[in-house]
Amino acid sequence: MKKLTDAANWYLRACDWRDIAVLKICLCALGVLLGLAVPGRKKRPAAWAAALVFAAAYVPLVAKFLPYLLEKPAGGEDI
Repeated sequence: MKKLTDAANWYLRACDWRDIAVLKICLCALGVLLGLAVPGRKKRPAAWAAALVFAAAYVPLVAKFLPYLLEKPAGGEDI
């Protein structure tokens, strides 16, 4: 497992924001496909689980991004 996470970190260091955007679109499409595969009677619990996972992942990501959004870049110029 350590080799897998090391390889993932190495790959992500080589990526730019476009690569990450494509990865996110791919994962979103996978989520839609999985959602379509859930039987009708189990869609509501699956939706609640997905909402909880989304919230648990989104809040820390935004908290980590906010300092970058609020600070000026190193050169002092506006974005």
